[in-house]
Amino acid sequence: MLRVCILAGLFLSVGALAGASEEGCSSCHDQGKRISGTVHAGLGCTGCHSGHETYPHAQKSEKPECADCHAEIVRQHAASVHGQEISKGSAAAPTCTVCHNDVHEIRSARSQEWRRSVPDTCGMCHDRIAAEFKDSVHGTQLAQRTVEAPTCTDCHGEHAIQRPSNPRSPVHVSHIRATCASCHADVRLGRKFGLPLDRVVSFDESFHGLALKAGNQTVANCASCHGFHNIRPSSDPKSMIHPAHLQKTCGQAQCHPGVTSSRFAIGRVHWTEGEGEPRPVRLVRRIYLLLIPLIIGPMILHNAGDWLRKLRRLRFQAPAPAVPAETRGAPPLRMYGFERLEHGLLLGSFLILLWSGFALKYPETWWALPLAAWERQWPVRGTLHRAASVVFLGVALLHLISLAASPRLRRHWTSLLPKWRDVTDAASSFAYNLGLSGKPPRLPAYNFIEKVEYWAVVWGAILMAVTGIVLWANSFSLHYIPKVWLDVATAIHFYEAILAGLAILVWHIYFVILDPEVYPAETTWITGRSVRRQGSASEPEAIGQ
Repeated sequence: MLRVCILAGLFLSVGALAGASEEGCSSCHDQGKRISGTVHAGLGCTGCHSGHETYPHAQKSEKPECADCHAEIVRQHAASVHGQEISKGSAAAPTCTVCHNDVHEIRSARSQEWRRSVPDTCGMCHDRIAAEFKDSVHGTQLAQRTVEAPTCTDCHGEHAIQRPSNPRSPVHVSHIRATCASCHADVRLGRKFGLPLDRVVSFDESFHGLALKAGNQTVANCASCHGFHNIRPSSDPKSMIHPAHLQKTCGQAQCHPGVTSSRFAIGRVHWTEGEGEPRPVRLVRRIYLLLIPLIIGPMILHNAGDWLRKLRRLRFQAPAPAVPAETRGAPPLRMYGFERLEHGLLLGSFLILLWSGFALKYPETWWALPLAAWERQWPVRGTLHRAASVVFLGVALLHLISLAASPRLRRHWTSLLPKWRDVTDAASSFAYNLGLSGKPPRLPAYNFIEKVEYWAVVWGAILMAVTGIVLWANSFSLHYIPKVWLDVATAIHFYEAILAGLAILVWHIYFVILDPEVYPAETTWITGRSVRRQGSASEPEAIGQ
C-alpha cells in the first residue's frame, strides 16, 4: 500500500511539471520568480524553453537565442560598432545582456526608469563621457525626471550605433543638425519648456547652415559651438558659448583661428530676418526694401511707356521715308575693341556671380541644383563665385588703368560724366513715355540711359567688392571688427545683388534686347556699332568720333 501511495505522488508531481507553470518551474529554478514583471513575463517559461514541458528534461536541450525573436535588432547590433568589436574578438564589447541585463530580468525600454538608467549603462564603458553628460543641461534635466530630456540613445541610436565618423551615424557631421532639430525644431517641446523656436531656422539661414546644407562637412555645426556631451546654457560659465569662451570656441584651428584678438566681439548669432536681427542689419534691410522699388519701379514705368510708344509707331503708323543707303553712311563707332573686351569679361563674370551667389543662398532651387549637386565632392558654388569675383575686380582695375594710360579712352569716358542736362532729359523722356507730353525728347549720343547704367555699375562694384572681400576674408575681418558688421556686409551684399540683378534685367536688357528698335539684339558690344536708326527726334544723335 505504501508503494502505491509513493507512485501516485510521483505521477502527480510530474503532471504538475508537465503543465510547465511558472510555479512548477520555480520549485527548482529561481528564474521563474525573477521574470515576473519583466517584458518576457507574458511568454511563460515554455515560450522560450521548448522541450522542457516534461520532467526530467531532455539532455543537451539548446537555450534560445535573442535572434529567435529579435532578428532585426540582432542584425542591427551585429552591424554596429559594438557588434564589429565582438566580431574582432573583443571581450569588452557589450552584448545584449550587458545592456539589457539577464534575459529573465529585462525591463521595458519605454519606461522612464529605463531612460534614466541609460547614462549609467553606457557609463560602464564610457565613464568620462557619461560624467560629462550627467553634468550637462540634458543630463540634469533627465535626472530631474523630465520625460522629454534626451539621453544617449536619442542621439547615438540604440542597437545600430555607429562611430561619429561613419556617414550613417546620427551624430555624423552631416546629420548633427537634423539630430538636434528633432527636439529643438519641435514647436510643442519649445513651447512647453520655453526653448527658442528659431534656433534651427536661423542656423539654416546662416553662412554655416547654408554651407552645411550644400554638403560642406568642415563648416561649423551645432556641436562645433555648443559641444557634444557637455552642452550647457550660454549663461553657464563652463559653457562653450559663454561670452568668456567665445573667442576660444570660434577661434578653433578649423574655424576662425584669427579671432583671438581682444577686439573680437561675436554679437548675436541666432537671428532671422525681422526676428531679433541686429539693429544695423535691420536698418540696411529697410533701406533696401525702400530703395529697390523706388529705383526699379520708375525703370519699369519708363520702359513700358517707351515700348508702347515704339510699338504704336513701328506697327500701327505709316513707316517713315527710307533713307538712301548712299546718304546714310556707316553707323558711328560707340565702343572701341578694348572696351568691348572689358564688356565681355564684365558680362561673363556678372552672370556667374549672380547665378553662383543666389545658388549659395538658395541651394535647393531647381536652377541651383546643377551647382549644388557637386558640393559633396567639390565646393562648386563658392569656387565659381570667388573666381568670378576675381575676374570682376580685375576688369574694374583694368578699366581704371586704361583710363589713366590712354588719352583716347579717357576722352571717350568723359562722355559718361553726369550733366545737368541729363536730369532734364530724363524728366522729358519720362513725361513722353507716360503720355504726359506729346513732344518726343531729342537725346544726345550718350544720354541719361547709358549714364545710369555706367554709374550704377560703378557704385554697385564698389559696394560688392568691399562687402565681398570682408566676407571672403571672414577670419581676418573678425580679428578687427565685430561679427555684427559681417552680418551688415552680408545684408548689403545680398540686397545689392538683388538690386543689380533687377536693374540689369529691367533697364539694360530692355535697351539691348527688348527695345522694338533693336530686337532681337543691340550689337554694339560685339561690333562696336549700334543697329539703331540715327537722327530721329526720339533717338540718339550721331556720334562724331
